[in-house]
Amino acid sequence: MADWAPIAKEYDPLKAGSIDGTDEEPHDRAIWRAMLARYVPNKGITGDPHLTLFVARLNLQTTEEKLKEVFSRYGDIRKIRLVRDLVTGFSKGYAFIEYKEERALLKAHRDANRLVIDQHEIFVDFELERTLKGWIPRRLGGGFGGKKESGQLRFGGRDRPFRKPINLPNMKNDFYGEGSSEKRNWSREGTRDWRTRDRDHERSRDKRWPERERSWAWGDSERERDSKEERSRGRERKDRDR
Repeated sequence: MADWAPIAKEYDPLKAGSIDGTDEEPHDRAIWRAMLARYVPNKGITGDPHLTLFVARLNLQTTEEKLKEVFSRYGDIRKIRLVRDLVTGFSKGYAFIEYKEERALLKAHRDANRLVIDQHEIFVDFELERTLKGWIPRRLGGGFGGKKESGQLRFGGRDRPFRKPINLPNMKNDFYGEGSSEKRNWSREGTRDWRTRDRDHERSRDKRWPERERSWAWGDSERERDSKEERSRGRERKDRDR
């Protein structure tokens, strides 16, 4: 916990797939792909990676001229590279902008994130491909962020930082450790107590049973006597009426 940070300092696909960076097993196939990938950054990319911004979620109609117009507010731009499809030439929705000074880079990183350009809210971060050790791009199962709430989210970046792990206090008696024998003995004793109670209850009920039978028999004789008296009284009334 002492070296915990919301932003990843080194890219690990397994940690990036965890909301707090503590997972020990991959939970989707994309993480397996990223763990098995051997990615080498594109050597054809030129420029200073420490002065380059990554700009994503662009409108597919946004052009280099529009990006230059917006991002030149923060400082002098050395180069803009809007990534396009090699076959169609259409924009893929992200670009890299290299500044001449670090001050302009930091200002754009702070103020341009979530800026709306051509009706699209953009995402701005530092370039990670050449600066973050172990980086694996999204197309190979890595990256940060994501839109699939069902499981293929990636954490540790600016858009989705890690959540701080919850520290649970250590229990005095581990349920499966030292305290288990005591708890087990207590439970066995408890069952014995219940068994003896049930046995005593059965015995007392057996003792009470003849008394109940006698009381029921006595009750029956009383009822018979009462009914005989009532019949005799009825006969006396009939004789009087005659």
